[in-house]
Amino acid sequence: MSRHPSYGKSSKAAKKRNVLKRFERVDTLRRLGKWKDGENLRVTGLPKTPVAP
Repeated sequence: MSRHPSYGKSSKAAKKRNVLKRFERVDTLRRLGKWKDGENLRVTGLPKTPVAP
């Protein structure tokens, strides 16, 4: 039996996301030098970061 076309293809899962999770944003901020361990304790209200790694 075939799947209905509205279910889409499995390649959609490999699509680039445009929203980062919190730990990904913290990693990006570390790479940019805007996050220092022990100094920044808040994980809410993080600044916006570029999506591309």
